[in-house]
Amino acid sequence: MKLIIVSGRSGSGKSTALHVLEDTGYYCIDNLPIGLMQELTQEALAHSHNGPQKIAVSIDARNFSRELKDFPDIMERLSREGVETETIYLDANAETLLTRFHGTRRKHPLSSKTVSLREAIDQEKSILDPIASNATLFIDTSQLTIYQLRDQIKLRVLGHQGQELALLFQSFGFKHGVPPDSDFVFDVRCLPNPYWDPALRGSSGQDQPVIDFMESHPQTGEMLADITAYLEKWLPHFQTSNRTYLTISIGCTGGQHRSVYLCEKLKAHFASRYENVQHRHQEFSNWAP
Repeated sequence: MKLIIVSGRSGSGKSTALHVLEDTGYYCIDNLPIGLMQELTQEALAHSHNGPQKIAVSIDARNFSRELKDFPDIMERLSREGVETETIYLDANAETLLTRFHGTRRKHPLSSKTVSLREAIDQEKSILDPIASNATLFIDTSQLTIYQLRDQIKLRVLGHQGQELALLFQSFGFKHGVPPDSDFVFDVRCLPNPYWDPALRGSSGQDQPVIDFMESHPQTGEMLADITAYLEKWLPHFQTSNRTYLTISIGCTGGQHRSVYLCEKLKAHFASRYENVQHRHQEFSNWAP
């Protein structure tokens, strides 16, 4: 039996994720009290011959805080009972969540006459920390459209099989901040920068002139070899410790040239070793399978 937990702050995209799972055959329950989770799985296991074998539940901050604190223990008990579980935690920065609530004019579930919207958003993060801290997959939706989030769920969750490690290589610009869903961050700002060549300034690390520029400098090959060797050595250790998703972020100053080039190279290299490998260029706002 497979159980997927979907959680995160209000406005982060939980409903969208749950709809994707429902469309692909999961029996979905929105806002399940944590205290009923074990009862739900026991019922499903008892009727496994004709009951749902793929269940997804959404858990939010409306649960009792004492039950949320028990989340790690509940997950451990379910694992011992033979339930395969994954926890997806969605989040976005506070400014994005504020904008989304103002745009939809929805009331935040924790806001009241004495608690402002911003205070409710901050409180919710603290309340959901036991789930966030134990998530197997964290997705930052700050810069994602609904359609991009749907694609991420399909690629990273539904495209994942068994214990095979799913990898995401993403480029980003340090001037815009480090992506919060990063498991590894490699800083490549020490490499020669194509930006200072006016002929290359408008191009990206996907364009041949920039590729030629990067490959003309020995440091680029050395950096690529070092990152590759590090990941080749340690990724299997993460896989044997039951990690199923890893996000490797490559950063340069603007996220346009150096990080994009290395991200493309790393994705191509590890795609021959792992079945589920994607790449994303954070500053391009597109998802590249």
